[in-house]
Formats: sequence, C-alpha cells, structure tokens
Amino acid sequence: MHTIDSFPGREIILNDKPYLYFGGTAYLGLQMDIEFQHLFIENIKKYGTNYGASRKSNVRIAIFDKAEEYLAQLVGSDACVTMSSGYLAGQFIGQFLNNSSNKFFYSPNTHSALYISNQIKNKPKSYITFTALNIAIRDHLEKNDTIPVVFLDSIDFSGANFPDFEGLKALPLEEVILVVDDSHGIGITGENGGGVFRKIQKLNPKELIVCCSLGKGFGVQGGAVFGSKERILSLVNTDFFGGSSPASPANLASIFFGESIYRKKRKLLQLNTAYFIENIENISFFKYMVGHPAFTFSSEKLTHLLEENGILVTSFRYPSEDADLMSRIVISAAHTKADLDRICNILISYV
Repeated sequence: MHTIDSFPGREIILNDKPYLYFGGTAYLGLQMDIEFQHLFIENIKKYGTNYGASRKSNVRIAIFDKAEEYLAQLVGSDACVTMSSGYLAGQFIGQFLNNSSNKFFYSPNTHSALYISNQIKNKPKSYITFTALNIAIRDHLEKNDTIPVVFLDSIDFSGANFPDFEGLKALPLEEVILVVDDSHGIGITGENGGGVFRKIQKLNPKELIVCCSLGKGFGVQGGAVFGSKERILSLVNTDFFGGSSPASPANLASIFFGESIYRKKRKLLQLNTAYFIENIENISFFKYMVGHPAFTFSSEKLTHLLEENGILVTSFRYPSEDADLMSRIVISAAHTKADLDRICNILISYV
C-alpha cells in the first residue's frame, strides 16, 4: 500500500521518488487537466461547492434537468436521473426492484454496488458462468410468474461481457429486466462516450436499466440511472430519491459544458491505447477488451518489476481481502508517448 498527498495523475511521488502511474480509473486524465480544472472552478463559482437540498425542494437549479437531458441523449436512453454517486445509483435500482414481483439473478463478476440482500427471498447469488445463469433463469421462468431481474457489469475486466456480450445473448432477454452497471464504460466507450446502452438495447431485453458512476469517464463525482421515461419517473417519485442529496450541480455543469474537452480527451485515449497494443509483441499475455484501456494480469513478479523501474500499476485485492489479487495496467489520455515507450520497453523484455 502506498499513501500519497495529492491526486495520482500520470506521475506520482513516493518517498521523494517520481513514479509513472498506470493505474486507477481516471481514464481521460481530466482530474489534473488544466483546461478541465478551469471549467470546473468556474462552475464551482457559479453553483457553489455543494448542494445539499432535496431535488424536490420548491427552489430548483436548472442545470440538473439540462445535464440529465444531455446525458440521456448521449447514452441513447429515453430519460436519465442523476445521484450523488454511482454506488448509490446501483443501490437505488436494487432496492426499488426488490419486491415480490421480481426475482434477482447476478451474472458473473457483478459489482457489489448492485447487490441487495435485505430480504431472504431475494438473497443474492452470483453465478460462476453464464451457462449456469442461463439454466437458472429458464428454470425459474418455467416454474414461476415473477420477472427475472439480471444484474450485470458491462466491463468486468475478464472480457466476458464488453464488447460482444456473448454470454448475455444466450439469455431469454425478452423476458428479463436487465440492469447494467456501465461505470467503467460510459464516457469512454460507445459513440461519443455514450457507453453500452445502445448496443445492449439492440438485444431487445424486456427492459433495460443502466446505471453508472460519472467519476471514471467524466472525471466528476456523481452517478446516473438511464432507462424509459416511465421507469425514471417512478424512481424520481420515491422517498429514496427525495430524501437523498443530489450530485453537485457544479459537477453536472462541467459535464454539460465540457463536451469539447471530453471529445479531445477520448481521441487521445484511443490513440494512446492503440499505440500501447501495437508496441507489445505478446499482447495476449493480458486480459483486455477491444475499445477499453485496461490490461489485466496476474503476475506479482511483473508488478514488482514495474515498480523497480519506476512504474506503479493498480494492484490490490478487490473488493475484499479475500478476493484474488488484481493487477491492471491502465492507459489514460494523460500519458505521453515517452511514458508509453517506457512501460512498453519493460513489458517487451518480460512478456
């Protein structure tokens, strides 16, 4: 474990020694980008540092509706509602759907944000394979009238889902409410960073609900839920929504007014990711997804080798200490060609 005193950009300082950082989830490198910081600061001056009132208050800030309409159009959904975090967005959906009309099913590697276990009858069970999940859902449909609700991470870093979703295609989706966490996709994958909503919608599920963190692809704290107008309205008309603090309006304004910055950074990220792949001879050593900048591996020896050469990557047990060690090289829009050459030269000698 390393403790630092500032945000980990493309470079961090540990014990007075500089390291290149190829980890984290700041895919577009926005948090330390001067142009984006300037936009963010201007929005803080206008909207304040935080807005703790209910969205149902008699005084309302217009940027919420503007940002949600913009995000819905970007993603391709009928409607959108934002919240203070991606985790809260996932819990919001789970708790709302957790009733006697539905039965929950969790696909392999589903993020903890989507798990609800406050009722015995809906106690979560994560399936190891999509084959097992498929059998369980079809068996349920033959014996029960309740609607299967399938929870899924769009980016699970094993390559089982994004970009082709082969396991998902085998499910009886026409009878399934599909809840997809697109936290690691929205903002960087899909058309103009719209994520996976359009692609999965083409698979024709009974209903599609997508939730996400806005902190990874958009660089600001917040969460969002996307779906039909009826579903979003039903979510908004709850005590859960009315009683929760919203996302910071300054954060949402930065998304709304930052489109040109996002476009530029996404292009840089795509170029950097392509350059990395082109310059690693044995790219199959890593688990990765075409169109995503994360490259997963299991060699602790490689993690140590990189650190010895002044490069830190993501490497920890997630989501708990009982989980397997996860190591991941993450390319960002902030990395320079020299940064990429440096890590590629080390990797070429190893893999």
